Amino acid sequence: MEQNDANLSKYEITLNKYNTELDDAKIQETVANIIANKVQENNTPEVKKLLFNCIDLTTLNTTDSDESVMKFTENVNRFENEYPDLKNVAAICVYPNFAQVVSDTLEVENVKIACVSGGFPSSQTFIEVKIAETAMAVMEGAEEIDIVIHVGKFLSEDYEGMCEEIQEIKDTCKGRHLKVILETGALKSASYIKKASILSMYAGADFIKTSTGKMQPAATPEAAYVMCEAIKEYYNLTGNKIGFKPAGGINTVNDALVYYTIVKEVLGEEWLTNELFRLGTSRLANLLLSEIVGEDIKFF
Repeated sequence: MEQNDANLSKYEITLNKYNTELDDAKIQETVANIIANKVQENNTPEVKKLLFNCIDLTTLNTTDSDESVMKFTENVNRFENEYPDLKNVAAICVYPNFAQVVSDTLEVENVKIACVSGGFPSSQTFIEVKIAETAMAVMEGAEEIDIVIHVGKFLSEDYEGMCEEIQEIKDTCKGRHLKVILETGALKSASYIKKASILSMYAGADFIKTSTGKMQPAATPEAAYVMCEAIKEYYNLTGNKIGFKPAGGINTVNDALVYYTIVKEVLGEEWLTNELFRLGTSRLANLLLSEIVGEDIKFF
């Protein structure tokens, strides 16, 4: 994989350190075996409690308003009192113009304020706009920023353009966590997903994330497996632990258990905390809570 070629860019040299020639059919087979043989053993109350604590409770609707986001946040405050024995969600994720609303309303500790930024969900705008939007979100209280890679640049092999955007936004975050969305449904192949994962981590991502949830397919177990393998290889080579976040289309408790299991099998127990594992969803919160408590609950 290593090549000594003075004509290669630093991004191509970085990619050459990893195995990026992947067989989609073999990955599908590997993932099918993990799901068939390993998921059921993780179907426990303890795992479901952890999964709940890893949720980025998300509202990214055209109809969002100050009032609706305030109520959304107040539910998280209320959860602390009504379920004192359970750990709360990991974060509330909103559009950047609602960062201040969440910041003003949120009363509980250990729940982060996350904002999508950088021309979400398409990433198709001027870098100056992406920087300004990110800076304003941080100024108004965002503790985590979720952005989308410039998929067009990546597919055109403009790795420098794609990575420099990530680096500039990372600098603008001023130490806040940056989650970089690959939009795996647009990348199609496992090899492309692996390359985008490596480049995003190299450019400064603290987390890599599957999808925006705004296009199909969104998160898939196969994409998750490839991304976790990339995180593992990157950690082994650099010593940097990068987080993983599946998002989009996580509709059932079993879906969440599948992603938990993939992380456990590929990355190990040390990744199974909300410092390194998140689930981007809102509908899952009530489903998990219902299974944990043992009755149908519509809390959020």
